[in-house]
Amino acid sequence: MKMDKKDLKPIKLNGQKDTLVPGLSRRSFFMAAGAAGVGSAASLLTSTSAQAQSTDWTQPGNNNHVIELQNSTSFPEGAVNIEYFGHCAFKITSPSGASVVVDPWRDDPSGAWGLWYKYKFPETVTDITLSTHTHFDHDAIDRPVSTMVLDRMVGTFEFADLKITGFADKHVCMAPGYYNWTNALAEFGVEACAPNNVGHMDMVVYLIETGGIRTLIWGDNRADPDPGFWEAIGQVDVLTLPVDGSEHILSYEQGNAIVDRLKPKVVIPTHYLNETTTYTLSTLRNADEWVKSQKSFKMLDSANLSLNAADVSGMDREFMYFGSNVTTA
Repeated sequence: MKMDKKDLKPIKLNGQKDTLVPGLSRRSFFMAAGAAGVGSAASLLTSTSAQAQSTDWTQPGNNNHVIELQNSTSFPEGAVNIEYFGHCAFKITSPSGASVVVDPWRDDPSGAWGLWYKYKFPETVTDITLSTHTHFDHDAIDRPVSTMVLDRMVGTFEFADLKITGFADKHVCMAPGYYNWTNALAEFGVEACAPNNVGHMDMVVYLIETGGIRTLIWGDNRADPDPGFWEAIGQVDVLTLPVDGSEHILSYEQGNAIVDRLKPKVVIPTHYLNETTTYTLSTLRNADEWVKSQKSFKMLDSANLSLNAADVSGMDREFMYFGSNVTTA
């Protein structure tokens, strides 16, 4: 029987209209698609074009580099490169050229926490993107042009000459500094501290091993992790630690205690104000005072740090401070 295209009355199912839009049911819609053509039927629904929820699919490039590394049977020895993008964001590149971007940042999309950054996180090309937790200043995982995304990964991941281990713990829940930002969570009606903390206060600390160097990404983890944490971490060569002049995440005392316990070869301050990326509205301050109070420190003059395992092995808690030197593109 030939269907009249004008006969598109809603069909009743179990006594109820199957209504999609006024005058058009789902079944009528598909009947229209067959009789009038899919394009014509779709135009009945909306005059605007469909939009994807993510822009990741529009990024340039492909996974050719990952395939090349995947097919490699041996990897060279050499230096590990650490590139700083501001705040807690680093790009770590192995001797083979495998790369990891950690904690890309963005402004809080709700606007509740104000304007922190002067520009969007660069669309840097990388093989892997990591995020330690879901706070806006650590989770712009859509910004790097990345083949793989490991968001709050717990456990072990190995690829090429990289080994990444994620340890689950908890975010700092009591602000040690002058600005009690943790009070806001109580205002939102949620608990900040374990064991009943809200989910966004969960944390993952990452240990990245490559080129004979073990780098620990502390993120915003609390100063007093659960028992067994320290033993699981083991020896640390490079430690990134969130200490700034406002003591927003860790206090000077807490930061020093972590350094004394882990005894890393190199310490890199993070989560501080720098004039290149960050506005003072963040309430952060620089890390100059903390760095200059250490027995040995170096004020770096670029956003790139190249480290060889042989050189690092002879160091002892050497502070290396990027200051306002960051990669912006």
